[in-house]
Parts: sequence; C-alpha cells; structure tokens
Amino acid sequence: MSESLDPVRVGIVSISDRASAGVYADQGLPALKDWLARALRNPLEWHERLIADDQPLIEATLRELVDAAQCALVLTTGGTGPAPRDVTPEATLAVAHKVMPGFGEQMRQISLAFVPTAILSRQVAVIRDRTLIINLPGQPKAIAETLQGLPGGTPPVPGIFAAVPYCIDLIGGPYLETDEAVCKAFRPKSAQRPKPAT
Repeated sequence: MSESLDPVRVGIVSISDRASAGVYADQGLPALKDWLARALRNPLEWHERLIADDQPLIEATLRELVDAAQCALVLTTGGTGPAPRDVTPEATLAVAHKVMPGFGEQMRQISLAFVPTAILSRQVAVIRDRTLIINLPGQPKAIAETLQGLPGGTPPVPGIFAAVPYCIDLIGGPYLETDEAVCKAFRPKSAQRPKPAT
C-alpha cells in the first residue's frame, strides 16, 4: 500500500537536439520513467521535459523544475560528453548551490566496467535548495546500469541510487522508499523509518 508513503515530485529531462526536433524518438524519458517506477514505492508525480542542447534552456528548465514545480529529484539524460554541443554539466553547475562530486565519480566507475570511453563522460550531481539534480548517461542501458550498479559483479559495485534517498533526507526532502529487489537504499539505522505494511 502506498498511502503511508510520501508523494514525490520527480523531474526528468532528456537533452537532445535531434530527439527534441523530432528527428528520432526520444529514449531517455521512457528509460528514466521505467527504472524509477520500478525502483520507488512512493506515489510519483512526473514532470517531463524534452529539450535541445542549449545551455540557457537547460538552466531555465532546471530552475523551473526546482523552483516552480518543487521536484525533490531531477534526473537529466544526454549532453554530458566532450562534443561542442554537450553542455548539460555546465548548465547544471550554473544552477547549483552545492556540488556532489561522488555521484559523477561512481557513475564513471560503473561505466568503465563496460566501455573505456566512460572517462569521456562529464556527469555531475548538484543540490539546488532542497532538490538533488543528477546528470545521467544518454543510453537507456547505461542509465539503468549507473542507477542500479553491478550487484552481480566481482566485487559487487553499488549503483548511485542507493545513496539518493538518504541524500534527499539530509536536504529536507520526502522520504523515498525503494523496492529492494531493484535497488536497496542505504540509510544509517537512526535515519530509517519502520517499513510500511504491504
């Protein structure tokens, strides 16, 4: 039952010149929505945006999702490579109040298990007010891998989402409850709530 769980506003932003122009179908938003809907038990209110690789537009979109829509979590996909039009990290840092470098470090570590070009990725994570904003890779498979980690790896590698609920606790956001079959959130015992009845 989800009645006892905090509702959560989630912003998801796919950043792509060609997808936003209709050249091909966007895959980022469906991938983000699919993984989060499986991972989180909370009632979710989606705020979806499909926009071009334009720094002022990305900045304005992030501000709107935080300041007006009051999303607790904003995830972006796309625009984090070294190409001239890849400006998602610059836009994200421009709206930041605090930078959370561990998220980007861990995402690159996970991706390096699959491709050596993971070192070209420039994803960042930041806090703006009481919202956590995270840049994710552009490919649906890589989105899931970085969020979920490599639980079957040797050694197992935790995904970044395991740390997201406690981070949102610390900045004053809603209490996120995960489905442990998808992602086991880590919180110190003192920060854990009793599990709601199912």
